[in-house]
Amino acid sequence: MVKDLFRRYIWLVDTVYRAGRLTFEEINERWMRTEMSGGEDLPLKTFHNHRHAIADIFGIDIECTRKGGYYYYIENAEEIEKGGVRAWLLNTFAVNNLINESHHLKHRILFEEIPSGQKFLTPIIEAMKEGVCVELTYRNFWRESSFVVELEPYCVKVFRQRWYMLAHIPDSDSLRVYSLDRVKSLNLTENKFVLPKGFDAEAYFYNSFGIIVYGGSPAETIKLKVYDSKRKYFRTLPLHHSQKEVEICREYSIFEYFVSPTFDFQQEILSHGDEIEVLAPEHFRKEVAEIVSIMGGYYQDNQ
Repeated sequence: MVKDLFRRYIWLVDTVYRAGRLTFEEINERWMRTEMSGGEDLPLKTFHNHRHAIADIFGIDIECTRKGGYYYYIENAEEIEKGGVRAWLLNTFAVNNLINESHHLKHRILFEEIPSGQKFLTPIIEAMKEGVCVELTYRNFWRESSFVVELEPYCVKVFRQRWYMLAHIPDSDSLRVYSLDRVKSLNLTENKFVLPKGFDAEAYFYNSFGIIVYGGSPAETIKLKVYDSKRKYFRTLPLHHSQKEVEICREYSIFEYFVSPTFDFQQEILSHGDEIEVLAPEHFRKEVAEIVSIMGGYYQDNQ
């Protein structure tokens, strides 16, 4: 039921956003052309309920103007146009809806699978909407047994084909990140919580590369030397929003970042092999060099 409602919300936002503005009659006509409608009209009351839910969940406002007729439009469309989580969610689920409506194309559109997202993402979003805690059974990769914990879900984030939940442990000052593919079971509780005033999910991860936030690893200026054609890759797909190309030479460019030198950022650098060199800071350069040295030892001839 929740999953079906989610599809309806995404469809409605996507339909109005792409058209610019539509009357309710035009929205209903398009609704009738979808398989979700089941051949039945969209009740006006249901339409308005969907509008309110969309505002609560996504922060997207579908408003009505009386100029030239009663037209509905996205009031804060710039929030979608500038990218970020709203645009990502809208594009991802809108495409999914479109594929579900176009059965003959299903085998010609391929996605990376995120097994954890579909099963647990929807109830977590529902818990965030209702302001209730979730109880989950969780198993870390480095622990043999699972454990049960009650959490206050603050936000969700996707990174490297995995969904993560940032959550607060009640009666503590601890915020922790949980990977949804390590969740064995998840249930909504009746225990209410209030999101701290001023909490900003984007600000929390602003100086992080992925999902790791270390109090002991503050953001600092990091310089990378990127060789040859790899530069074009970085220009079209920056590693981090703080990326700046500060020097361009014939065989390389130097990119500068203001980011925390966390494990996931380190792994990203190593994934590019010999096409990237860490220039600064010195401590981070040494950390990466040490790993490269260990890796080199794996391939040495032992004869």
